[in-house]
Amino acid sequence: MTETEILTRTAATGTTTRPTAGGGPLTPLGLFTVLLGAALPLIDFFIVNVALPTMDRDLHAGPALLELVVAGYGVAYAVLLVLGGRLGDSFGRRRLFLAGMAAFGVTSLACGLAPDAWSLVGARVAQGAASALMLPQVLATIHSSTTGSHRARALSMYGATAGLSMVAGQILGGVLVAADIAGTGWRAVFLVNVPVALVGLVLAVRTVPETRSERPAPVDVPGTVLLAVSLITLMVPLTEGRAAGWPLWTWLLLGVFPFAAAAFYVVERRADRAGRTPLLPPSLFALRGMRHGLLIMLPFSIGFGGFMFVIAVALQQGLRYGPVAAGMALAPMAAAFFAASLMGPRLVSRYGSRVVTVGAAMQAAGLVLLMLAAESDWPDVSFLALLPGMALAGFGQGLQLPVLFRIVLADVPTERAGVGSGVMVTAQQSALALGVATLGTLFLSLVPSVGMGDALVITLAVQLATVAVTALLSLRLPRTVA
Repeated sequence: MTETEILTRTAATGTTTRPTAGGGPLTPLGLFTVLLGAALPLIDFFIVNVALPTMDRDLHAGPALLELVVAGYGVAYAVLLVLGGRLGDSFGRRRLFLAGMAAFGVTSLACGLAPDAWSLVGARVAQGAASALMLPQVLATIHSSTTGSHRARALSMYGATAGLSMVAGQILGGVLVAADIAGTGWRAVFLVNVPVALVGLVLAVRTVPETRSERPAPVDVPGTVLLAVSLITLMVPLTEGRAAGWPLWTWLLLGVFPFAAAAFYVVERRADRAGRTPLLPPSLFALRGMRHGLLIMLPFSIGFGGFMFVIAVALQQGLRYGPVAAGMALAPMAAAFFAASLMGPRLVSRYGSRVVTVGAAMQAAGLVLLMLAAESDWPDVSFLALLPGMALAGFGQGLQLPVLFRIVLADVPTERAGVGSGVMVTAQQSALALGVATLGTLFLSLVPSVGMGDALVITLAVQLATVAVTALLSLRLPRTVA
């Protein structure tokens, strides 16, 4: 189905997005509120990386359960994101945003009070589900309540928030663990969410407009089940396999994955051709921006997710940095990312999508500098030796991510904002989790045989290959960015 046919079908059905109670354009304070809702789930995906050693000591969890603390959140989050977007289209995006924010606060409290490792894993799964309710509403609200330059600016701010949150999560985690507020230790990385969620709820009631599709599609139950099976059978064994010793069940699940994925595609394509609205409409990929943008976002996010996990382990266990020092080593990356994100809209208006290509080249140069630092000085790599590579890699990433968000959503009709946002964020989140599973497993598997320094260099070299793929694919992007 072509892009023209998609838009024709949309016009024929008369489907629109309409404001309801509390409707109207998105104000600056409203944008701040939804961006706060975008930041919390992404921060919590990465905030645990620097807290894992203290969790292990306190809960006697062991490697497999620690992996589940990370994977349980990521899998639940990725599995339910598209469904969260669909529910927002049907029941109101502000309503689902409020429900997700409230659930996120409650589940964060449960994580912070968890008495043992299995309780923490269960609370993290619930926290991932709450995030999946909240996050799709952010992009859908931006898409349906802004236009023109306001939308471009809001999407750039979303991209800046997303990237900064991933880096800031590990910085904040290190500070909170080291501060040991009232003896809470690692629990503070979750408890800090509770007051923030309360503030977010108050602001959302007052500032976030309510939008929904006038003719919402029903929930696609077969599609939802098959997507869940596909993601679980891929990500759980990849994440847990190394720590569990690759038992038989991991291989059985990986064997199920291609069949589940194929069944999901067949079911979704059949529903799309029948005129129904599947969970993940294959016709969305007829939109050029969606197709090409997601193709680049996958290797970008795989590399980003894997890097953040690997660098946290390397800094703390290899270089013996404390939690604060490990977090602050990433501060140059965060600052450079934010600066590049702010420059992005002006650069894109002048140079178009070539900003992504230049950003990939700068990120590659930063990774090479980090590899040289690790190769020459390990295990005595100083903060100053890491600084140039971190800053350059962060600046390059900041040039890429906000632009990719704009490209992916540029052609998505407003009434399909929830579905389009859910698809994009699901792809991003799945790739982040896949990066942790694949690059993390590679790194940890190499450490016993080659040492942590060489393992880091090899893993960074693999990430460099994903950056090269990103750069090559970016040459196929439409030159003009809407």
